[in-house]
Amino acid sequence: MAWIYLLIAGAFEIGWPLGLKLAQTSKYFYPSVALSIGSMVLSSIFLFMAQKQIPLGIAYGVWTGIGAAGTFVVGIYMFNDQSSLYSWLGISCIIMGIILLKISH
Repeated sequence: MAWIYLLIAGAFEIGWPLGLKLAQTSKYFYPSVALSIGSMVLSSIFLFMAQKQIPLGIAYGVWTGIGAAGTFVVGIYMFNDQSSLYSWLGISCIIMGIILLKISH
């Protein structure tokens, strides 16, 4: 169950930068900020629950990796952020790191 909590925490880790970007680019400033704050709180709660069974370094690495990779993809598809072969290679390395952390535990 701890790994499920960690995946949920990672998903909410994507939500807070998304909310901040929406606050900058849309007319819905306050709802977007609320999305960010809610995502931060929920991400922290689920990370807390996951760390009861998953070592700190592994949990944190996976959590931030999911957030980084997910935010990268969301930026490209929702906000037309630029990407290159090198940026995709970098995100692939992060994803491989997440997989290796999972395998190691």
